[in-house]
Amino acid sequence: MKALRRMMTRQLMLGILVTGFFGLAANDAMFAQVMVTPAKPSAASIVSAPPKTTSFGSSASGPLLPRDFAGWRLQAAATPITGAQQADSSYAAALAEYGFTDGATANYIRGNETMTVRALRFSDATGAYGAYTFYRHSGWPKEEIGSGAASDHQRILFWQGETFVDVSVSRVSAMTAADLRELAGDLPHPETDKSLAPPVVADLPNVPGDGPLDPQTTHYALGPIGYAGSGGVLPPTLVGFDRGAEAVTANYALRSGPATLTLINYPTPQMAAALESQIAAYVKGGNTTLHPWTAAMANSTPGSVQVKRSGPLVAVVCGDAVPDDMRLLLGLVHFDANISRLPGGDGPTEVQKTAKLLLGIMLLVAVMFTAALLLALLLGGGRALVRLAMGKPASSVYDEEFTRLDLK
Repeated sequence: MKALRRMMTRQLMLGILVTGFFGLAANDAMFAQVMVTPAKPSAASIVSAPPKTTSFGSSASGPLLPRDFAGWRLQAAATPITGAQQADSSYAAALAEYGFTDGATANYIRGNETMTVRALRFSDATGAYGAYTFYRHSGWPKEEIGSGAASDHQRILFWQGETFVDVSVSRVSAMTAADLRELAGDLPHPETDKSLAPPVVADLPNVPGDGPLDPQTTHYALGPIGYAGSGGVLPPTLVGFDRGAEAVTANYALRSGPATLTLINYPTPQMAAALESQIAAYVKGGNTTLHPWTAAMANSTPGSVQVKRSGPLVAVVCGDAVPDDMRLLLGLVHFDANISRLPGGDGPTEVQKTAKLLLGIMLLVAVMFTAALLLALLLGGGRALVRLAMGKPASSVYDEEFTRLDLK
């Protein structure tokens, strides 16, 4: 039995050595695969590489306006718009703040009716929504066209994806909205759904019994000119658009009177805290000759102008409602931090790749060790059993190391 134990120990050591050899070899091979630096592409490969797919908004996406829709036909070729000054000389600076890229204007005809369409395209849907709220006056009736629409007699505004459309018709009929819905469907669409309003708009509270939010009064701004032009209640220089702020204002019909709520979203809570202190100091300073308020704040009920911060949001209320109602409205402003996957985070990160590599190495070593142990038991134990069956000792250590001839 001692010989059997020595023989199995020797086989086990041999298996461990084999496992270590194969484990180190696999380790080196896998790390070599990770550490190899890819070669830089040659100039020829760069030249011959296929161009990137053009996204919505480029000239490769086709004409911005269709040749015909719902029986309406182009009267002449659409006129392209290449600059904000050409799009609207009066509000060129505001369009630039919203990210205007290009556009087109065209005249359509159907029988004796005429329609003028001006389509302005922006770098993203946020800009299109902002331009829509900039041109739409508060109180215009809501229409069901595109991602959002409003009308004022023979003028209809709507936005779809990254495009804002301003339409004027010679006669409004029961089918005008249906015709424009078909036009909205013919506009170039982004590859993904980008027809949602900016997230800060969703932070506007709603108080259905005590003073509901009027969605037709929201105005979204990305710069001081757009903010001032859409009825902002604060001095534009105090908002902090140069620090990446975005602002939305909305009207509420509270029980004690109308109120205007302004939400300003900043990139970080720290930045919001710094700007909140400046806005609060402006409000506490009062309306004086050396420190004048804006018209909206100066015409408010005394004590109704209030300020609050929640995370990166700064809220300002003013209007004719009593201070208690204003305080209740401010109390509904709350920022919820939602954790979402970072763009491009669908694939594994470098840390995950390294962890997966190390786990694979450990698993490979464990499998090889188990295989070597089983092989040692199989070979060593099997050989010992065969020798015992032949009537020989289990170990060959007692075998003579020379050939003996039993000659008599």
